Amino acid sequence: MNQSQGTEELYQFDEEFRDTIATVDAEGKRIWVYPKKPAGRFHNYRILVTIVLLGILFAGPFIKIGGEPLLMLNFFDRKFVILGQIFWPQDFFLLALLLITLFVFIILFTVSFGRIWCGWACPQTLFMEMVFRKIEYWIEGDANKQRKLDKGPWNTEKIWKKTLKHVIFLAIAILISHTVMAYLIGIEEVKEIVSQPPTEHLTGFIGLMAFTGIFYWVFAYFREQACVAVCPYGRLQGVLLDTKSIVIAYDWLRGEPRGKISKNKEADQSKGDCIDCKLCVHACPTGIDIRNGTQLECVNCTACIDACDEVMDKVDRPRGLIRYASHESIAQGKTKLFTTRVKAYTAVLILLVSVLSFFLFTRSEVEATILKVPGQLYQRQENGDISNLFNIQFINKTSEEMTIELIVDGAAGAKIEKVGGDTMIVPPNELSEGIFFITIPKSGLQGMQTPLKVTVMGNGKEIETKNIKFLGPANLSD
Repeated sequence: MNQSQGTEELYQFDEEFRDTIATVDAEGKRIWVYPKKPAGRFHNYRILVTIVLLGILFAGPFIKIGGEPLLMLNFFDRKFVILGQIFWPQDFFLLALLLITLFVFIILFTVSFGRIWCGWACPQTLFMEMVFRKIEYWIEGDANKQRKLDKGPWNTEKIWKKTLKHVIFLAIAILISHTVMAYLIGIEEVKEIVSQPPTEHLTGFIGLMAFTGIFYWVFAYFREQACVAVCPYGRLQGVLLDTKSIVIAYDWLRGEPRGKISKNKEADQSKGDCIDCKLCVHACPTGIDIRNGTQLECVNCTACIDACDEVMDKVDRPRGLIRYASHESIAQGKTKLFTTRVKAYTAVLILLVSVLSFFLFTRSEVEATILKVPGQLYQRQENGDISNLFNIQFINKTSEEMTIELIVDGAAGAKIEKVGGDTMIVPPNELSEGIFFITIPKSGLQGMQTPLKVTVMGNGKEIETKNIKFLGPANLSD
């Protein structure tokens, strides 16, 4: 075998990682990952960030702004609350605009700083690495002890350790499920479901049990597969990242060629700083080798940075062999964050934020929708007058109760009659619906369609005016 053939085969071997994921073997079976217990400065920073973010997550349902939750996404009642501001289906375009703005922000952040969201703020990573694995390390020990325990027989030690771990896992899953449910239906509803027998709120109870089962399964078994196989973010990296993006990167110029430390100092001088200890691989919670470059499994958790820095300290070499860096900064020794693409995304983001802010600040606090009842044309009264039946939907976005009155104009003799009473009482931050008749004498009609104006009055003040069409017979002489 000549040197070029050997180099080509070595290159092909090194590139094999691109053909498979690290957590699946050649037969397609799951490879269980036992990451080394993390420690180091970045891990300490992540602990602080986790405490803050999880504190906000669990406190969120209890925080009120103007009497409304900090965040509630009630898909069942089509009521959404963000930072105390209520959004109804009529505000859907605002929610869509908010989601687009958020998506562009994520793109901009990813283009500049890679998957920093995944490693530092994603709930999946925070719970998995900073809560569930911590409990696992506490009960079962570090990676080698966990591996030995799993392969060992079911003795007393294994049974009580596994039982204790999974009981705690289940308890945390229950806590998470109740928190998620509180963000969906409100903390008051969750308290009511919990305080009463399951038969009183069967749907809510089933929902809580379903959430509990999903969270327990994800964190006890599915684990990193949620990031590798389910989350699309890793695959989006391929189109969002470029050579200027800041990611967790291995400095191949400084680290190669790899080699163990020997007593021969002259031989060591020809080697790179990487001593091929593979601790960066052992520390990775998704089982990859960061030295192969950016991969979809990498969640930017910094475990490999801490592991490598610890080794560099021991071998008296500078830290940063694995660090936050761009491909360009390593290859060319320069870093440029504000690229043309970043400028373009920033401009789009500023535009979206400006438009969103304009619509939010100019959004009406009350909103009425008047539509003709489907399937109804017109009704002929005993005295010969013509009536139409209408639906009204009123959204009160204020914090005070509102009394709604309707005034019709545009046709002589037109009068309005609400089914169930003359006024509509709408509670604060609620949606109410009603039905009303508009009746017009034949002499007041202008043909098959008569344009009318309905003025909506709230607490004696004019709120808005709606233009509607009143249907009548084709032949007014009938």
